[in-house]
Amino acid sequence: MEGFDKQEDFEKRDKEEIFSKAVRAGKRTYFFDVKATRRNDYYLTLTESKKRFEDDGRFYFEKHKIFLYKEDFEKFSDGLQEAIDFIKKVKGDEVVEKEPDQQGELETVDSSGFTNIEFEDLNK
Repeated sequence: MEGFDKQEDFEKRDKEEIFSKAVRAGKRTYFFDVKATRRNDYYLTLTESKKRFEDDGRFYFEKHKIFLYKEDFEKFSDGLQEAIDFIKKVKGDEVVEKEPDQQGELETVDSSGFTNIEFEDLNK
């Protein structure tokens, strides 16, 4: 029974977040959650949550999660910053207007002739 109690304690601690920050951005919410490993080392989970609707009108939240460990922070941060800098260099700070798509979701309209592809499009 002693091993079972330790596992139960770990599960409680694993569910307990050390730090959490929610960022609402349009129809999406991003969560930045700091959690601890068994050895009390910290890691970060990045979660994108988006409200989706069933055909009958009921809704659910579609979530995508990334686990980011300390040894990857610098490379991840550098890659993210490089991608952001590229977009700002090419597109500047312009905000592109959005129009509803077939499901009522907002879709980016780009006058350059390119199609805006979102991660959700890859699952279809």
